[in-house]
Amino acid sequence: MLSNSCKYAIRAILYLAYNSSKTEKIGSKIIAEKISIPAPFLAKIFQKLSKEKIIRSSKGPHGGFYLTEKELSKTLFDVVKCIDGLSIFENCFLGLPKCSDENPCAIHNIVSPCKTHLRQELSSKTIAEIAEETKKGKSFIFLK
Repeated sequence: MLSNSCKYAIRAILYLAYNSSKTEKIGSKIIAEKISIPAPFLAKIFQKLSKEKIIRSSKGPHGGFYLTEKELSKTLFDVVKCIDGLSIFENCFLGLPKCSDENPCAIHNIVSPCKTHLRQELSSKTIAEIAEETKKGKSFIFLK
């Protein structure tokens, strides 16, 4: 349902939330290595996330990526919207052009509530809250 780019973005942001600060910036190559994703791919993802102000970056010898309180207050919905757009929530699951509540496809009534629920859940917790759950061992961003 989510693109690989979006999955990588979520994992990387949660890694940043867990490990970075304004004084402890992390390079994309290090993050890519730590969470086992391709570094060039992550660099492109981070460009997009930086441009949309979902993560912060600084250049120079002590540069890297980090999150401030402002970014930590964003949600995973913000990340999905930035990377994949809203099509997974708005388009027909079967790819039909005119699927809607008034003109449903064969599985619209099954999928529509799931998409609504997913959107609500992705919007309900901040990046900081999810990172805190990860710190407590309630969830994981990578398994090695």
